[in-house]
Amino acid sequence: MDTIADSPPSASPASVVRARLAQDRPLVMGGFYDGISARLVNRAGFPVTFMGGYAVAASVLGEPDIGILGQDEMVSAARRLCPHVTAPVLVDADTGYGGVAEAAETARLYSAAGAAGLFLEDQVWPKRCGHMAGKEVVPAREWLAKLEAILEVREQTDLFVVARTDARAPEGLEEALARGKAARDLGVDAVFVEAPQSVEELDRIAEAIPGPKIANMVEFGATPLLSPEDLHARGFDLIVYPVAAVLAQAHAIEKIYATLLEQGTTESRHDKLFPFAEFNDLMGLSEHRRAQAAADDPSD
Repeated sequence: MDTIADSPPSASPASVVRARLAQDRPLVMGGFYDGISARLVNRAGFPVTFMGGYAVAASVLGEPDIGILGQDEMVSAARRLCPHVTAPVLVDADTGYGGVAEAAETARLYSAAGAAGLFLEDQVWPKRCGHMAGKEVVPAREWLAKLEAILEVREQTDLFVVARTDARAPEGLEEALARGKAARDLGVDAVFVEAPQSVEELDRIAEAIPGPKIANMVEFGATPLLSPEDLHARGFDLIVYPVAAVLAQAHAIEKIYATLLEQGTTESRHDKLFPFAEFNDLMGLSEHRRAQAAADDPSD
């Protein structure tokens, strides 16, 4: 799998994403949300990665993705976690956390935190997960004004800007397509029509909106799960799996807690656990020890 080392050392993370898109093959984006998943997504070697609000809200706050998580928590998470990931990181910016000025500030903060780019959506705040019922969207002009402001920030910082519209559910596919095309006309890097409900709708999106497009593969969600090759053949370039890891984590932890409560020990499930020494290695313990040894060496 590609790594960021395939690009020139001086290339910005956003330009790395664009270069990889130019290779005309699907880019599967692993989603992460905390320190462990950040290190694991990095070890896996994804060419592009994603830090999503749904999983961060769940892992940091223990809350659903319904607008409880704010800008401060997302910026803090990006600042802490992006350094653990070598590949470019695209970060969920929700609605920008306010008006036009706040959206632009979010873009600047994300760039300073190490993000390669962001997703900006058109929901009414407080937003909710794109695969939940009850979504509403703001007038298209409000969303487009925020995108314009973020594109101005891109001129100074170079961000990969993804325009996400959630209009499919509340306003219908035609409105979602119109918004996607309007965002494309502004010059965003990629368009993301959230939660199409059939393969036919995926095809409509691909045919109607030129340029790079996002396909969001949410297990048990509204959109059919297709392979990266199938999605790319249909016209999608970035394939994001935002919740796979957090769903897997929750399932595994529930099982180990049930075993511990029932049996009083985890011995029967040791094959499901990360070995202690290997986990320490994953967390970078050896690097910390080498750095401490070098600092303690009087010959230096």
